[in-house]
Amino acid sequence: MTTVNREMWVSEIVKDIPKSADIFRKNRIDYCCGGKMPISQAVEERGLDLEGMIEEINSIEQHEEAGIQPKYLDEKGIVKFIQNRYHQELMDEFAALTPYVTKLARKHGPNEPHLVRIQELYKTLKNEMIEHTEDEDHNVFPMIIEFMENPTPELAEKVRPHVSELEGEHEAVGDILKEIRDITSDFTPHANACGTYKLVYARLEKLEKDTFDHVHLENHELFERVRKAI
Repeated sequence: MTTVNREMWVSEIVKDIPKSADIFRKNRIDYCCGGKMPISQAVEERGLDLEGMIEEINSIEQHEEAGIQPKYLDEKGIVKFIQNRYHQELMDEFAALTPYVTKLARKHGPNEPHLVRIQELYKTLKNEMIEHTEDEDHNVFPMIIEFMENPTPELAEKVRPHVSELEGEHEAVGDILKEIRDITSDFTPHANACGTYKLVYARLEKLEKDTFDHVHLENHELFERVRKAI
Protein backbone atom coordinates (compact mmCIF):
# COMPACT_ATOMS: atom_id res chain seq x y z
CA MET A 1 0.00 0.00 0.00
CA THR A 2 1.34 3.41 -1.00
CA THR A 3 1.41 6.21 1.57
CA VAL A 4 1.74 9.64 0.00
CA ASN A 5 4.18 12.17 1.41
CA ARG A 6 4.92 15.75 0.42
CA GLU A 7 7.97 14.84 -1.69
CA MET A 8 6.27 12.30 -3.96
CA TRP A 9 5.81 13.39 -7.56
CA VAL A 10 2.25 13.92 -8.71
CA SER A 11 2.77 11.55 -11.67
CA GLU A 12 4.06 8.79 -9.37
CA ILE A 13 1.09 9.19 -7.03
CA VAL A 14 -1.33 8.68 -9.93
CA LYS A 15 0.63 5.65 -11.13
CA ASP A 16 0.43 4.05 -7.67
CA ILE A 17 -3.06 5.33 -6.75
CA PRO A 18 -5.02 5.82 -10.00
CA LYS A 19 -8.10 7.23 -8.24
CA SER A 20 -5.99 10.17 -7.02
CA ALA A 21 -6.30 11.53 -10.56
CA ASP A 22 -9.88 12.54 -9.74
CA ILE A 23 -8.67 14.64 -6.80
CA PHE A 24 -5.94 16.30 -8.84
CA ARG A 25 -8.28 17.03 -11.74
CA LYS A 26 -10.92 18.49 -9.39
CA ASN A 27 -8.27 20.85 -7.99
CA ARG A 28 -6.84 21.67 -11.44
CA ILE A 29 -3.47 20.06 -10.74
CA ASP A 30 -1.85 18.73 -13.90
CA TYR A 31 -0.85 15.08 -13.42
CA CYS A 32 -0.08 14.50 -17.11
CA CYS A 33 2.42 16.86 -18.71
CA GLY A 34 3.10 18.81 -15.52
CA GLY A 35 3.11 15.85 -13.15
CA LYS A 36 6.84 15.55 -12.70
CA MET A 37 7.03 17.64 -9.55
CA PRO A 38 6.49 17.02 -5.83
CA ILE A 39 2.90 17.26 -4.67
CA SER A 40 4.02 19.97 -2.24
CA GLN A 41 5.12 22.19 -5.13
CA ALA A 42 2.01 21.49 -7.21
CA VAL A 43 -0.32 22.26 -4.32
CA GLU A 44 1.63 25.39 -3.32
CA GLU A 45 1.37 26.75 -6.88
CA ARG A 46 -2.41 26.39 -6.66
CA GLY A 47 -2.60 27.91 -3.18
CA LEU A 48 -4.31 24.83 -1.74
CA ASP A 49 -4.14 22.92 1.54
CA LEU A 50 -1.30 20.40 1.20
CA GLU A 51 -1.96 18.38 4.33
CA GLY A 52 -5.66 18.19 3.56
CA MET A 53 -5.02 16.90 0.05
CA ILE A 54 -2.47 14.33 1.20
CA GLU A 55 -4.94 13.11 3.81
CA GLU A 56 -7.69 12.88 1.18
CA ILE A 57 -5.46 10.87 -1.16
CA ASN A 58 -4.23 8.57 1.60
CA SER A 59 -7.84 7.89 2.57
CA ILE A 60 -8.56 6.39 -0.85
CA GLU A 61 -9.16 2.67 -0.58
CA GLN A 62 -6.30 1.09 -2.47
CA HIS A 63 -6.78 -2.20 -4.21
CA GLU A 64 -6.03 -3.67 -7.58
CA GLU A 65 -8.83 -2.72 -9.94
CA ALA A 66 -10.46 -5.43 -12.01
CA GLY A 67 -9.32 -5.84 -15.58
CA ILE A 68 -6.03 -5.09 -17.28
CA GLN A 69 -3.33 -3.29 -15.30
CA PRO A 70 -1.11 -1.51 -17.89
CA LYS A 71 1.86 -1.25 -15.51
CA TYR A 72 2.22 -5.05 -15.68
CA LEU A 73 2.22 -5.17 -19.50
CA ASP A 74 5.20 -5.08 -21.79
CA GLU A 75 5.52 -2.20 -24.24
CA LYS A 76 3.63 -3.96 -27.02
CA GLY A 77 0.84 -4.73 -24.58
CA ILE A 78 0.67 -1.11 -23.39
CA VAL A 79 0.44 0.12 -26.98
CA LYS A 80 -2.39 -2.30 -27.71
CA PHE A 81 -4.16 -1.24 -24.51
CA ILE A 82 -3.86 2.47 -25.42
CA GLN A 83 -5.20 1.84 -28.90
CA ASN A 84 -8.16 -0.24 -27.74
CA ARG A 85 -9.04 1.70 -24.58
CA TYR A 86 -8.34 5.27 -25.68
CA HIS A 87 -7.71 5.73 -29.40
CA GLN A 88 -10.76 3.85 -30.67
CA GLU A 89 -13.07 5.22 -27.97
CA LEU A 90 -11.81 8.74 -28.68
CA MET A 91 -12.71 8.46 -32.37
CA ASP A 92 -16.14 7.09 -31.48
CA GLU A 93 -16.78 9.92 -29.00
CA PHE A 94 -15.73 12.63 -31.45
CA ALA A 95 -18.17 11.22 -34.01
CA ALA A 96 -20.99 11.16 -31.46
CA LEU A 97 -20.31 14.45 -29.64
CA THR A 98 -19.55 16.79 -32.55
CA PRO A 99 -23.19 17.26 -33.69
CA TYR A 100 -24.22 18.27 -30.15
CA VAL A 101 -21.39 20.79 -29.79
CA THR A 102 -22.37 22.27 -33.16
CA LYS A 103 -26.05 22.40 -32.23
CA LEU A 104 -25.33 24.08 -28.88
CA ALA A 105 -23.16 26.80 -30.44
CA ARG A 106 -25.65 27.43 -33.26
CA LYS A 107 -28.70 27.59 -31.00
CA HIS A 108 -27.33 29.46 -27.98
CA GLY A 109 -24.10 31.01 -29.29
CA PRO A 110 -25.68 34.33 -30.40
CA ASN A 111 -26.64 35.07 -26.79
CA GLU A 112 -23.79 33.17 -25.08
CA PRO A 113 -20.57 33.81 -27.05
CA HIS A 114 -18.54 31.54 -24.80
CA LEU A 115 -20.31 28.58 -26.43
CA VAL A 116 -18.89 29.61 -29.79
CA ARG A 117 -15.43 29.68 -28.22
CA ILE A 118 -16.02 26.20 -26.79
CA GLN A 119 -16.94 24.99 -30.29
CA GLU A 120 -13.73 26.50 -31.68
CA LEU A 121 -11.60 24.87 -28.97
CA TYR A 122 -13.38 21.55 -29.39
CA LYS A 123 -12.78 21.60 -33.15
CA THR A 124 -9.08 22.32 -32.62
CA LEU A 125 -8.86 19.56 -30.00
CA LYS A 126 -10.61 17.09 -32.28
CA ASN A 127 -8.41 17.84 -35.29
CA GLU A 128 -5.18 17.73 -33.28
CA MET A 129 -6.08 14.51 -31.48
CA ILE A 130 -7.10 12.73 -34.67
CA GLU A 131 -3.80 13.68 -36.32
CA HIS A 132 -1.89 12.84 -33.14
CA THR A 133 -3.36 9.37 -32.67
CA GLU A 134 -2.95 8.50 -36.34
CA ASP A 135 0.74 9.44 -36.13
CA GLU A 136 1.12 7.27 -33.04
CA ASP A 137 -0.69 4.29 -34.52
CA HIS A 138 0.99 4.30 -37.92
CA ASN A 139 4.45 5.69 -37.18
CA VAL A 140 5.65 6.21 -33.62
CA PHE A 141 4.19 3.21 -31.79
CA PRO A 142 5.64 0.70 -34.29
CA MET A 143 8.97 2.53 -33.97
CA ILE A 144 8.83 2.30 -30.17
CA ILE A 145 8.06 -1.41 -30.24
CA GLU A 146 10.92 -2.01 -32.68
CA PHE A 147 13.32 -0.07 -30.45
CA MET A 148 12.26 -1.73 -27.19
CA GLU A 149 12.69 -5.16 -28.77
CA ASN A 150 16.07 -4.20 -30.23
CA PRO A 151 17.43 -1.13 -28.36
CA THR A 152 20.31 -0.20 -30.64
CA PRO A 153 21.91 3.29 -30.59
CA GLU A 154 20.65 3.89 -34.13
CA LEU A 155 17.04 3.16 -33.20
CA ALA A 156 17.42 5.22 -30.01
CA GLU A 157 18.34 8.30 -32.03
CA LYS A 158 15.50 7.59 -34.43
CA VAL A 159 12.79 7.34 -31.75
CA ARG A 160 14.00 10.07 -29.36
CA PRO A 161 12.72 13.16 -31.28
CA HIS A 162 9.35 11.54 -31.95
CA VAL A 163 8.74 10.93 -28.24
CA SER A 164 9.64 14.54 -27.44
CA GLU A 165 7.31 15.77 -30.19
CA LEU A 166 4.42 13.69 -28.88
CA GLU A 167 4.95 15.04 -25.36
CA GLY A 168 4.85 18.57 -26.75
CA GLU A 169 1.57 17.80 -28.49
CA HIS A 170 0.22 16.43 -25.20
CA GLU A 171 0.98 19.77 -23.54
CA ALA A 172 -0.87 21.65 -26.27
CA VAL A 173 -3.94 19.43 -25.84
CA GLY A 174 -3.76 19.94 -22.08
CA ASP A 175 -3.83 23.71 -22.57
CA ILE A 176 -6.97 23.45 -24.72
CA LEU A 177 -8.74 21.34 -22.11
CA LYS A 178 -7.76 23.75 -19.34
CA GLU A 179 -9.28 26.63 -21.29
CA ILE A 180 -12.47 24.65 -21.85
CA ARG A 181 -12.67 23.94 -18.11
CA ASP A 182 -12.21 27.64 -17.36
CA ILE A 183 -14.86 28.75 -19.84
CA THR A 184 -17.38 26.19 -18.61
CA SER A 185 -16.76 27.03 -14.91
CA ASP A 186 -15.62 23.46 -14.23
CA PHE A 187 -18.24 22.04 -16.60
CA THR A 188 -21.12 23.54 -14.60
CA PRO A 189 -24.13 24.51 -16.76
CA HIS A 190 -26.32 27.37 -15.61
CA ALA A 191 -29.56 26.68 -13.75
CA ASN A 192 -31.82 27.02 -16.81
CA ALA A 193 -29.61 25.01 -19.17
CA CYS A 194 -31.38 22.81 -21.70
CA GLY A 195 -30.76 19.10 -22.12
CA THR A 196 -28.23 19.57 -24.93
CA TYR A 197 -26.33 22.09 -22.82
CA LYS A 198 -26.05 19.64 -19.92
CA LEU A 199 -25.16 16.75 -22.21
CA VAL A 200 -22.31 18.67 -23.89
CA TYR A 201 -20.84 19.83 -20.59
CA ALA A 202 -21.01 16.34 -19.07
CA ARG A 203 -19.40 14.70 -22.09
CA LEU A 204 -16.70 17.35 -22.34
CA GLU A 205 -15.84 16.63 -18.71
CA LYS A 206 -15.66 12.90 -19.49
CA LEU A 207 -13.52 13.68 -22.54
CA GLU A 208 -11.14 15.66 -20.33
CA LYS A 209 -10.85 12.79 -17.83
CA ASP A 210 -10.20 10.17 -20.50
CA THR A 211 -7.68 12.38 -22.29
CA PHE A 212 -5.74 13.15 -19.12
CA ASP A 213 -5.66 9.45 -18.18
CA HIS A 214 -4.61 8.62 -21.75
CA VAL A 215 -1.77 11.17 -21.72
CA HIS A 216 -0.67 10.11 -18.24
CA LEU A 217 -0.32 6.49 -19.37
CA GLU A 218 1.72 7.46 -22.40
CA ASN A 219 3.95 10.03 -20.71
CA HIS A 220 4.61 8.28 -17.42
CA GLU A 221 4.49 4.62 -18.37
CA LEU A 222 5.25 4.04 -22.04
CA PHE A 223 7.50 7.03 -22.79
CA GLU A 224 9.23 6.75 -19.42
CA ARG A 225 10.28 3.19 -20.30
CA VAL A 226 11.54 4.39 -23.67
CA ARG A 227 13.60 7.16 -22.06
CA LYS A 228 15.16 4.72 -19.61
CA ALA A 229 16.04 2.37 -22.48
CA ILE A 230 17.57 5.28 -24.43
